[in-house]
Amino acid sequence: MPRRLALATAATLCAALALTACGSSGSGSDAAGPAAGPVKLTFWSWTPNMDKVAAIWNAAHPDIQVSVQKQASGDDLVTKTITAAKAGNAPDLLQAEYQALPTLVSNDVLADIAKETASVKDKFAAGVWQQVTLGSDAVYAVPEDTAPLALYYRQDLFQQYGLKVPTTWAEFADAARQLKQKDPAKALTTFSANDSGLFAGLAQQAGAKWWTASGETWKVGIDDAASKKVADFWGGLVKEGAIDNQPMYTPAWSKALNDGSQIAWVSAVWAPGVFTSSAPDTKGKWAIAPLPQWNAGESVTGSWGGSTTGVTTGAAKAGHGAAAAQFAGWLNTDPEAVAALVKEAGIYPAATAAQSGGALAGAPEFFTNQPDFYTQAAAIAKNTAPAAWGPNVNVAYSTFKDAFGKAAQDKGDFSAALTAMQQATVADLKKNGFKTEG
Repeated sequence: MPRRLALATAATLCAALALTACGSSGSGSDAAGPAAGPVKLTFWSWTPNMDKVAAIWNAAHPDIQVSVQKQASGDDLVTKTITAAKAGNAPDLLQAEYQALPTLVSNDVLADIAKETASVKDKFAAGVWQQVTLGSDAVYAVPEDTAPLALYYRQDLFQQYGLKVPTTWAEFADAARQLKQKDPAKALTTFSANDSGLFAGLAQQAGAKWWTASGETWKVGIDDAASKKVADFWGGLVKEGAIDNQPMYTPAWSKALNDGSQIAWVSAVWAPGVFTSSAPDTKGKWAIAPLPQWNAGESVTGSWGGSTTGVTTGAAKAGHGAAAAQFAGWLNTDPEAVAALVKEAGIYPAATAAQSGGALAGAPEFFTNQPDFYTQAAAIAKNTAPAAWGPNVNVAYSTFKDAFGKAAQDKGDFSAALTAMQQATVADLKKNGFKTEG
């Protein structure tokens, strides 16, 4: 199921620090000497059954024992961790969403574990690994799961209406118009503003870099050319009525998926879980395809969700940094560990070798018509474009929901909504003491 992309509120950024100006614990360095007896690590995670996965590690590593403490995700966990770190009682290991990493790093919560994780770097797609480095030589976490974007479509209805599965966004727009001409009661898809992560992933695919840091200065590029292209594309389709403009995850949206009123959905690899609950009558009728491209012949996708495993600065200072980093690497790359994560937690692993075969050899139950579902998903995930996150994603996402929500319902100017996001994000950075460019 989708993990909501959320971030701690700006109010939690007490004495906010620029990314490169924050204190460093240095490559997971163990300031304190190792204690007698087994190293005991605490791990804050929201993943279901993570304790069962940790039990596999504990059985094989009596000298390093990991205790999982179940936590809420999103805003709550980021806020709680920052507060705990300032009080000196943060956990040793932390599950964190990719877009939360800059906030945690700027608050000196996560340690640099580049040295300890050098051997696992090549086990992940370059775009995924880049998200845990924040564009530097430092490494602040190990990728856990990822959510590459793809196009889901009703095979039966595409055939019925003579529609070609689009390989470019131009073809996608043509398919939307053709469907409306043949059956005005149906829509290819909808533009929804109630989950900011989808638009962020689409902008990511187009090459957008919403946040970049240089020295102690942040540059916000939410209204860059790539993002404007995406906004204008979707805004144009909504304005002309070629697609719907209703929000996702509502009863009306689920009904449209279930009765065939909406016959395609741009979503992530976790979509089968949504279809199972929202469109149960359509089992075996949907198929996955690569995301349409801006230029014919390309093969790039964005992502909508995903999380990492980080080592805290508290663990490094207590002398547990290397042990914690060892567990983080094992959890997300060891075949037995990743298989357990897939089985017990239902995640789509970030490690490329685990994205097909093994625990993912068979298709999701909902996709009985597409036995190679995960093989196709792995091929799509291989070309995930890197995302660029900043310390106030929450502000950008909140503004997106307000500005794009109104523009979608009014069939108004999506470009103006994008400008509102840019302005609100820059103003918030300045308000919280960050240096900004432009």
